[in-house]
Amino acid sequence: MPAPARQRCHAVLTGLVALATTFALSAVVPASAADTWTETGSDRADPLTESQGLASVEVPAGSPNRYTGIGTIPSDVRGRGWNHVGDPDASYDGYYIEPYQRDSGNSKMFRVQAPDGAWSEYVHTLGGGEALNNSWVAISPGGQWMLAGEYGTMSRLLVFPAPGVNPSTSPSVNLPQVSTVNLDRAVRDVQGCDFSGPTTLLCSSDDPDGSLFGVTKPLLQVDLSAEPGGTADVSGHVTALRRLPLRSSCSGAFEAEGIDYDRRTGTLRVIVVSPGFCVLTDSKTYKFTRS
Repeated sequence: MPAPARQRCHAVLTGLVALATTFALSAVVPASAADTWTETGSDRADPLTESQGLASVEVPAGSPNRYTGIGTIPSDVRGRGWNHVGDPDASYDGYYIEPYQRDSGNSKMFRVQAPDGAWSEYVHTLGGGEALNNSWVAISPGGQWMLAGEYGTMSRLLVFPAPGVNPSTSPSVNLPQVSTVNLDRAVRDVQGCDFSGPTTLLCSSDDPDGSLFGVTKPLLQVDLSAEPGGTADVSGHVTALRRLPLRSSCSGAFEAEGIDYDRRTGTLRVIVVSPGFCVLTDSKTYKFTRS
């Protein structure tokens, strides 16, 4: 091959390698130092009462963290078929919301505790193409809107008026989906999301495959084009920040579960359930801080 041709070929190959490297790194490396989350510790997660989700509660002051698991479902709720609870969230003015699903039917349910302690239930009838599962909820910082997610491979998040908080909602009428967050990249098996800012979500993914972002069980960041609310859809830019910790005395399939961001301390917490028998012994709630 003549020298000029070799030089042109080398330049093209160098450019392709650089492009491929940039694309691969962009899928798994934080966009900036502000998006780097460093593990700072962990607590044991009880498999019955702390295995699905968690939420920090700001109001009233001094409230303990809340957790969900198979053992936290009230017997009357389970008796009506709502046999799975997902990752909850708490609003900044003291409302607490848990997402529920059942094995069949055409609806999902959101169970709400008001600041005065009273509970109420809001049922949402599925829309066309909407999945039955109800994995998590995230209340917007303004408190009037709530995001919820479906399991599986999805390119959207669902937006609802926050039940019990938004004055348009009532337990006696259907809770409607009002808009959508359209994601620029598909996500898989998201188990929880929480707002870390007005337009930023942090999400835990139980993705066992790794083909979407080059890593399994990723911690994801979703940057929204605007605060969600009303009937206007918004877009979301998805970035994989890191792999969640997968440490256990047992080998096998881990399960990433719920997530919580405590804005008072800047602490991020994520539940990871251990495989096999070790689900009973060394499942963990991992803690992270931004570095």
